[in-house]
Amino acid sequence: MARYIGSVCRLCRRENLKLFLKGDRCYSDKCAFDRRSFPPGQHGQRIGRKVSDYGIQLREKQKVKRMYGLSEKQFHLFFERAEHQKGITGSNLLIMLERRLDNVIYRLGFTNSRTQGRHFVRHAHFLVNGKRVDIPSFLIKLGDVIELRESSREIKAINDSLEAVVRRGVPQWLELKKDVFAGNVKGLPVREDLTMPIQEQLIVELYSK
Repeated sequence: MARYIGSVCRLCRRENLKLFLKGDRCYSDKCAFDRRSFPPGQHGQRIGRKVSDYGIQLREKQKVKRMYGLSEKQFHLFFERAEHQKGITGSNLLIMLERRLDNVIYRLGFTNSRTQGRHFVRHAHFLVNGKRVDIPSFLIKLGDVIELRESSREIKAINDSLEAVVRRGVPQWLELKKDVFAGNVKGLPVREDLTMPIQEQLIVELYSK
């Protein structure tokens, strides 16, 4: 599967939004988006560029796709699943993305980015309801318990991230039990839980063309 291995700071600059793809660096003075908040490339600082409706829709889709670290194929599959569910397609899409295991681990504070969360899930450091799960796209359910394997509790990156979780906070639909390296799903996320400026209707319009 294709994987982006370039500078993630360029992605934030391209989408004109801090996507928090680089953990603690995004909160520091070294953040590239804060230092150069214009698109990357030779013509990044050019002003007065006219963007079509399609261009606006495309940028919104790219922003969400990059935020959750998905490939084009993965993102489109999630959209198709959201489209076949009851309710509003755009909201269904975002809620499913939030329920991904790599995102839940990030939201609980075990990792400082979704990319790092995906790495630890693939290496089977986490258990869901006592069973090993190594699929980052695994969708958590109400009442699920996510815990760090006992043999992985000395990993410095995880402990450092847990120490810094206060700065980022834990969503209301999740509960972190820091002393036992676990968290549980108190409720499923709703659209209002997502505070990032996302216009999901633009994504629906793009895929409806």
